[in-house]
Amino acid sequence: MKQMFLITTALPLASLAAAPTNTTKAAAAAALKKEVAQYTVTITSSKDGTPQKAIFYCPPEAKSAPVPLLVALHSWSGDYKQGVEHMKHGQQRKWIVIAPDFRGPNNRPEACASDLAVQDVLDAVEYARHHACVDDERIYVVGGSGGGHMSLMMAARAPQLWAAVSAWCPITDLAAWHAESVTRKQRYAEMLEKCCGGPPGPLTEAEYRKRSPLFHLAAAKGLPLDINTGIYDGHTGSVPISHSLRAFNVLAGKDRQVSDDEIAFMVREHKVPPALAAEREDDPERQKPVLFRRVAGAARLTVFDGGHEIELSAALDWLSRQRRGAPANHCVGKGVSRPTAAQQVPK
Repeated sequence: MKQMFLITTALPLASLAAAPTNTTKAAAAAALKKEVAQYTVTITSSKDGTPQKAIFYCPPEAKSAPVPLLVALHSWSGDYKQGVEHMKHGQQRKWIVIAPDFRGPNNRPEACASDLAVQDVLDAVEYARHHACVDDERIYVVGGSGGGHMSLMMAARAPQLWAAVSAWCPITDLAAWHAESVTRKQRYAEMLEKCCGGPPGPLTEAEYRKRSPLFHLAAAKGLPLDINTGIYDGHTGSVPISHSLRAFNVLAGKDRQVSDDEIAFMVREHKVPPALAAEREDDPERQKPVLFRRVAGAARLTVFDGGHEIELSAALDWLSRQRRGAPANHCVGKGVSRPTAAQQVPK
């Protein structure tokens, strides 16, 4: 069964009053298909010469003056077409948006943070630079779930390029996620095996580690990183919050790390331990309350009252305050974008 994660977007009240009919579903699908066709570009891979699709949006302002670039990364089983939703947020902010395919769903060796997929993301940035006036001090990356996985991988592989990275409910240790997926009888274990050459073991250990951000994130220390996870993920969602917590620990000093016992408590009880309950923050940019927040240098960890979700407006609000080469700005804003209702999209 296809797992879902939530992405925030504005929904008219009328749309919440009644379930969509087949007619409205067909109309929405037709409108999406039209938008995808309108904003799809083809980028030739600089690594293997294959054509790769991407959603690309360039606001009129970017023709004559430097504009922030948002690199939007699709989810585990998704592809570049999910970038249409990110594009709408970019349009509101007058940002350039590019959403590369980076080899599509993670079900083959060429995908899943391979060298080819990493280069696809870098090639997308170069495409945007060639076709728009990009503010090189404000190149941002955002992604949820599989997009969170790839966001953290790009933070590790090219930390000098980005102004900041916002990752939501990311998978960070592929071997651990394989075991968790086997326990839950989810198809992700099979997908991982197709990417890494089989189940975790002596012959595949190096491949699983190579594609797991957890083992490379130390290279991103000093880069503003925003790691977010819902307290119920792993129970109502497919990625236990331990993935986010352990990723944060790689970036934090020993005095700021979340302990193994505290991680185990949160995974088991889907609650914040009483000893950590005071470490929270009211955040007017978010719909879902913050249950636990900790900052360590340039990295920020947020555990929120939710599951396998991303709040794009909140992610972009935080990103908008970051500049390449400047200290991370973790100040809570005043709700630049109104927190919005959640809508399900395919994982």
